[in-house]
Amino acid sequence: MSQYRWYVVHTQTGCEGRVKATLEQRSETAGLQHLIQQVLIPTEKVSEVKAGKKRITERKFFPGYILVNMILNDESWYLIRNTPGISGFVGSGRRPLPLKDSDIEDIIKQQEEKAAKPKPKVDFTVGESVRVKEGAFANFNGTIDEVHPGRGKLKVMVSIFGRQTPVELEYWQVEKV
Repeated sequence: MSQYRWYVVHTQTGCEGRVKATLEQRSETAGLQHLIQQVLIPTEKVSEVKAGKKRITERKFFPGYILVNMILNDESWYLIRNTPGISGFVGSGRRPLPLKDSDIEDIIKQQEEKAAKPKPKVDFTVGESVRVKEGAFANFNGTIDEVHPGRGKLKVMVSIFGRQTPVELEYWQVEKV
């Protein structure tokens, strides 16, 4: 079994990338890169529409936290605790507790799955009222009849000439009312 274990480190929210780069650079400068194997910021891709354009952005699973695979000793503990932007390890007591192997495997698996297919930023529920923003039914109001998050599509019941008609739309084509 490897001596490397995963630890959760608390950072300033929004500074995870900068903290990761600083930690990696400081470990190299101090000659301690053999103690820190990997620094991970778990993210997922999220699709959203802004100003009529579909964009894919990255969203952090755990804002304000990074995961570090390391050998914990006095040198590595001191390096982490004294890196700018880090407020400390997560855990109770004097010594931080490592993550369970099953927990880190789940996080890595979840990140890999979500990297492949961007998830819509907005979540819709059946029965919710929406307005169609784009397409042949623009400016029509309707009620969500079905939600298909895997495909990023909705079935919306729109009233056309007094009759309820099902229309399949993509998430970005509608907005909540």
